[in-house]
Formats: sequence, C-alpha cells, structure tokens
Amino acid sequence: MDSLDIISRTGVKAQALHGRIEAVVLGVSAGGVDALSILLPALPKDFRPALLIVMHLPRDRPSLLIEIFERKCVLPVREAQDKEPVQPGTVYFAPPDYHLLVDEGPCLSLSADDPVYFSRPSIDVLFESAADIYGSHLAAVILTGANADGARGTAAVREAGGITVAQTPETALAAAMPLAAIARGPIDFILPLEQVARLLRVMGSASGS
Repeated sequence: MDSLDIISRTGVKAQALHGRIEAVVLGVSAGGVDALSILLPALPKDFRPALLIVMHLPRDRPSLLIEIFERKCVLPVREAQDKEPVQPGTVYFAPPDYHLLVDEGPCLSLSADDPVYFSRPSIDVLFESAADIYGSHLAAVILTGANADGARGTAAVREAGGITVAQTPETALAAAMPLAAIARGPIDFILPLEQVARLLRVMGSASGS
C-alpha cells in the first residue's frame, strides 16, 4: 500500500486523484518562504495543474517572491494579473495588497475589497472563489501560519467536492493556520511538507510519481 494512502484521514486514495486535479490553491503565512522553498522546487516540469498561492505579505512593500522562486523552480512563476487566463503548469502568487480570486474561464481576478483576518490577499477569498469554479477538480493546501485565514476556505473546497491538505501542525513554524483548518472539519491529508510535495506530484504530474 502507498504510504500516502495509509495517512489519508478520509479514505481518499492518492493514486485515484491522478489526472483529476486541474488547480491547486495554497495558503501560507509565517514561515512561508522556507516552506515553499521545500515544496515548490519538488514539483516537476510535467506538473499540469495551475498552482495559485496566497502568502501573507506586508501590504506596503513590493513582493520579492517571484525573484526568489523563479530561481528555485522548473515551473514558470508569475505574479497574478487581473483578467489573465489561468494557464496549466504555472505558479501564480497573489500580489501584495490585492485579493486573488478565480472567475469563470477560468481567469484570475484581483480585488481591493476589505482585508480578511487583517490580510489582503486573503487565503479564504482565494479558496472560496476557486471552489466555485473548479469544484471536485480542486485541491486546497494550507501550510504554516499564525492566524485562522484559510480555515473557512478549506471547508468551502471540501463542501464543493475538492481535496483538502494541511501541513502537519507539529512540523509548521506557526501551527495556528493548519490547526484552524483541521478544527473546521475533516482534512483528507495531514502531512509534513516533503509528503505534501509527493502528494502533489502523484495528483498532478504526467507520470503520477
């Protein structure tokens, strides 16, 4: 039996997800650069889902995330642009001080609506909008962070039939965010970062490994 199947909490088989997931939404906050430096470089060139990331950042400073991760990743890395069609196999970061959403198309959308949990961009806003568009073809990943942003959005992804993943709280620099998502309802996979990367490869790479 695959080790990922052993630690699935809801009976979801990792191998059964291969080819089903069209997009992955990911939320991260405190400790995020270190966590993403483990996760993103582990994704192969044939990874097909789009990966949409909200990381909490200071709203009054430019983001360096594109420069940091372009050097680390084989996948193209971009800052999300308003009305841009979502491209498979591309990593998109929400820009500072804008909510990132998914609209029909699917296309990206940026919003300057009020902050959520003092955060703009908000993980909940991205996850809820993506759940409406992708339904059961969406996976949501919640990583290290120090507040409850993402818990409501993770529940929305689950209710839409998507797959939910949380970093094992004991391995997170800040455990509050994965703990809040876990407390909100059953999470399909609760994994350390290296196994989150492995799960994404199983779901999204052409080879399924």
